[in-house]
Amino acid sequence: MKFLQYLSPKQAFRDVRTYVTTRRPHQLGFMGVALALTYVMIMGVIYESRIPPKPYHRDIIYVQNWRLDRTDAQIIAQQKIDSAAKAKQDAELKRLQDERKAEFKKVNDGLKAWGI
Repeated sequence: MKFLQYLSPKQAFRDVRTYVTTRRPHQLGFMGVALALTYVMIMGVIYESRIPPKPYHRDIIYVQNWRLDRTDAQIIAQQKIDSAAKAKQDAELKRLQDERKAEFKKVNDGLKAWGI
Protein backbone atom coordinates (compact mmCIF):
# COMPACT_ATOMS: atom_id res chain seq x y z
CA MET A 1 0.00 0.00 0.00
CA LYS A 2 3.01 2.31 -0.27
CA PHE A 3 1.69 3.39 -3.66
CA LEU A 4 -1.33 5.11 -2.10
CA GLN A 5 0.84 7.34 0.11
CA TYR A 6 1.82 9.34 -2.97
CA LEU A 7 -1.78 10.06 -3.92
CA SER A 8 -3.21 13.23 -2.47
CA PRO A 9 -6.11 15.47 -3.51
CA LYS A 10 -4.02 18.55 -2.66
CA GLN A 11 -1.19 17.38 -4.90
CA ALA A 12 -3.60 16.55 -7.71
CA PHE A 13 -5.15 20.03 -7.48
CA ARG A 14 -1.67 21.63 -7.54
CA ASP A 15 -0.76 19.58 -10.62
CA VAL A 16 -3.90 20.69 -12.45
CA ARG A 17 -3.37 24.33 -11.42
CA THR A 18 0.26 24.22 -12.61
CA TYR A 19 -0.81 22.67 -15.92
CA VAL A 20 -3.48 25.31 -16.50
CA THR A 21 -1.26 28.28 -15.58
CA THR A 22 1.51 27.19 -17.98
CA ARG A 23 -0.82 26.99 -20.99
CA ARG A 24 -1.53 29.72 -23.51
CA PRO A 25 -5.06 31.19 -23.66
CA HIS A 26 -5.93 29.60 -27.00
CA GLN A 27 -4.90 26.18 -25.68
CA LEU A 28 -7.24 26.61 -22.73
CA GLY A 29 -10.05 27.58 -25.09
CA PHE A 30 -9.53 24.48 -27.19
CA MET A 31 -9.34 22.37 -24.05
CA GLY A 32 -12.67 23.82 -22.88
CA VAL A 33 -14.30 23.11 -26.27
CA ALA A 34 -12.93 19.55 -26.27
CA LEU A 35 -14.22 18.94 -22.74
CA ALA A 36 -17.64 20.40 -23.61
CA LEU A 37 -17.97 18.26 -26.76
CA THR A 38 -16.92 15.16 -24.85
CA TYR A 39 -19.49 15.92 -22.15
CA VAL A 40 -22.24 16.49 -24.73
CA MET A 41 -21.43 13.23 -26.53
CA ILE A 42 -21.36 11.17 -23.33
CA MET A 43 -24.62 12.69 -22.10
CA GLY A 44 -26.18 12.07 -25.53
CA VAL A 45 -25.21 8.40 -25.42
CA ILE A 46 -26.59 8.08 -21.89
CA TYR A 47 -29.83 9.82 -22.89
CA GLU A 48 -30.32 7.73 -26.03
CA SER A 49 -29.52 4.46 -24.30
CA ARG A 50 -32.59 4.66 -22.10
CA ILE A 51 -35.33 2.32 -23.27
CA PRO A 52 -38.79 3.76 -22.67
CA PRO A 53 -41.15 1.32 -21.01
CA LYS A 54 -43.74 0.03 -23.43
CA PRO A 55 -47.16 -1.01 -22.23
CA TYR A 56 -47.82 -4.72 -22.59
CA HIS A 57 -49.89 -5.39 -25.67
CA ARG A 58 -51.39 -8.78 -26.28
CA ASP A 59 -50.91 -10.09 -29.78
CA ILE A 60 -53.76 -12.52 -30.28
CA ILE A 61 -53.72 -14.71 -33.36
CA TYR A 62 -56.94 -16.42 -34.27
CA VAL A 63 -56.75 -19.71 -36.13
CA GLN A 64 -59.53 -21.26 -38.16
CA ASN A 65 -60.37 -24.86 -37.42
CA TRP A 66 -61.48 -26.95 -40.37
CA ARG A 67 -63.48 -30.10 -40.28
CA LEU A 68 -61.71 -33.18 -41.58
CA ASP A 69 -64.70 -34.29 -43.65
CA ARG A 70 -64.83 -31.25 -45.94
CA THR A 71 -65.40 -31.86 -49.62
CA ASP A 72 -63.12 -30.63 -52.37
CA ALA A 73 -65.84 -28.23 -53.51
CA GLN A 74 -65.96 -26.63 -50.07
CA ILE A 75 -62.19 -26.29 -50.02
CA ILE A 76 -62.11 -24.66 -53.48
CA ALA A 77 -64.93 -22.28 -52.53
CA GLN A 78 -63.06 -21.20 -49.39
CA GLN A 79 -59.85 -20.74 -51.40
CA LYS A 80 -61.69 -18.42 -53.82
CA ILE A 81 -62.95 -16.33 -50.89
CA ASP A 82 -59.48 -16.24 -49.36
CA SER A 83 -57.82 -15.38 -52.68
CA ALA A 84 -60.07 -12.33 -53.06
CA ALA A 85 -59.10 -11.11 -49.59
CA LYS A 86 -55.43 -11.83 -50.31
CA ALA A 87 -55.66 -9.91 -53.59
CA LYS A 88 -56.97 -6.89 -51.64
CA GLN A 89 -54.13 -7.16 -49.14
CA ASP A 90 -51.56 -7.52 -51.90
CA ALA A 91 -52.96 -4.47 -53.72
CA GLU A 92 -52.80 -2.40 -50.52
CA LEU A 93 -49.23 -3.56 -49.85
CA LYS A 94 -48.23 -2.74 -53.44
CA ARG A 95 -49.75 0.75 -53.10
CA LEU A 96 -47.86 1.40 -49.86
CA GLN A 97 -44.62 0.13 -51.39
CA ASP A 98 -45.08 2.38 -54.42
CA GLU A 99 -45.69 5.39 -52.15
CA ARG A 100 -42.56 4.60 -50.18
CA LYS A 101 -40.57 4.10 -53.38
CA ALA A 102 -41.78 7.48 -54.66
CA GLU A 103 -40.65 9.16 -51.43
CA PHE A 104 -37.17 7.64 -51.73
CA LYS A 105 -37.01 8.57 -55.43
CA LYS A 106 -37.83 12.17 -54.52
CA VAL A 107 -35.02 12.22 -51.94
CA ASN A 108 -32.63 10.56 -54.39
CA ASP A 109 -33.47 13.07 -57.11
CA GLY A 110 -32.89 15.92 -54.66
CA LEU A 111 -29.49 14.50 -53.73
CA LYS A 112 -28.59 14.05 -57.41
CA ALA A 113 -29.47 17.71 -58.00
CA TRP A 114 -26.90 18.61 -55.34
CA GLY A 115 -24.35 16.29 -56.95
CA ILE A 116 -24.37 13.70 -54.20
